[in-house]
Amino acid sequence: MTPELIPFLATAIFVVALLYAGVGHGGASGYLAMMALFGLPPEMLKPTALLLNIVVAGVGTYLYYRAGQFSWRVFWPFVITSIPASFLGGYFNLPPEYYRPALGLVLLFAAWRLFARKDQRDDQPVPPPIGVAMLIGAVLGFASGLIGVGGGIFLSPLMILLGWARVRQVSGIAALFILVNSISGLLGHLSSLQYLPDYAPLLAGVALVGGSLGALCGSRHLPVATILKAMSFLLVLAGGKMFLL
Repeated sequence: MTPELIPFLATAIFVVALLYAGVGHGGASGYLAMMALFGLPPEMLKPTALLLNIVVAGVGTYLYYRAGQFSWRVFWPFVITSIPASFLGGYFNLPPEYYRPALGLVLLFAAWRLFARKDQRDDQPVPPPIGVAMLIGAVLGFASGLIGVGGGIFLSPLMILLGWARVRQVSGIAALFILVNSISGLLGHLSSLQYLPDYAPLLAGVALVGGSLGALCGSRHLPVATILKAMSFLLVLAGGKMFLL
């Protein structure tokens, strides 16, 4: 990528961080799409996306927790198995033709289910059984390390559709889930850090600003119905990317 395009990429990263942080996501799927469109080498995509995920999910975790939009009871069974699974997934590099179509279909189905919800009330949630949450955490953790995302893009719609937490709580839980899995996935693929671009600090800085603004709005101000529609839109973008890139 030529130096002249770096400001445009930075602007795209800012917008992605702003949108994704509003629903508690780190934005890795969006970063991967933007960086691929701007022509970054494939070996740079995964470590850079995880780095930006850590920055945005970190500030999101703080802001959602400060706003009281978090539940340790729901969170810990997922993360206790997702961390080692994400570390393991970071070791592998599967050919994209094996996982992209399947993941794309899953994401598009989740987007449709969220968008088609007629009941937008934030009813009393029922936490998942601990064993079920641990199993799901392991599967999502491995997938997040394998693909280079934090896993929240899968966890959030699942929790909402099954009524395991309130919508704003889901965003807070997803933010910390993404943070720990992104760190674990990056540690599982430490050799890839040598491929971070020279302008990675710039991208991290704009992601921090965009993520802070998005998380601040999502944790306190956005209506629940708006959060669900925004999440549906982001799932469509992420799912469509799996077929186009």
